[in-house]
Amino acid sequence: MAAKSKVEEQFSFSCSFSVQELVKEPVKTIPQRYVRLDHRQPVSTAHGAPPTQMLPIIDMNQLLSGKDSDLELQKLHSTCKDWGFFQLVNHGVDSWILEKVKQEVEGFYKLPLEEKMKFKTREGDGLEGYGTTERDGGKFDWSDRFFMTTNPIHKRMPHLFPELPSSFRFPALSFFSSLIFDSTNNQE
Repeated sequence: MAAKSKVEEQFSFSCSFSVQELVKEPVKTIPQRYVRLDHRQPVSTAHGAPPTQMLPIIDMNQLLSGKDSDLELQKLHSTCKDWGFFQLVNHGVDSWILEKVKQEVEGFYKLPLEEKMKFKTREGDGLEGYGTTERDGGKFDWSDRFFMTTNPIHKRMPHLFPELPSSFRFPALSFFSSLIFDSTNNQE
């Protein structure tokens, strides 16, 4: 069995382990928990290069306007199914708010591990919190992530959003309140 790194010794390996910390030490081989042998390779073009694909763009105005909303909703559905992410445009959020939230998210990832671990994923909370994601077969993503429910408010985890530094929490609140749609009408 391979020797544990200093990070693995300090924090028991779980879904809240930090890849960012792991790579601070020289990595001679990728730990087996990150190696996926079944990972699909990109399809090559005739010249041997992977195909160029554009990031899907979803227009919030079209989703809400009624005009072409069915088409945009269908596009949103297929994009979520096929890609898992997209760029949202015409959402009504001021660019200065987006920039401030981006700065604070970057600042979060620059915090010492001990600070980030205050927000680690907790058993029973699903994927919410800081950590990395375990996929089928016990393999982990080669990335750190911070995930939390923001709306509806009653579904927020009490150890996450309210405990964020105010420099992060207040721009995030501005972001949520400036969205052009009212997600509180969609409460379960």
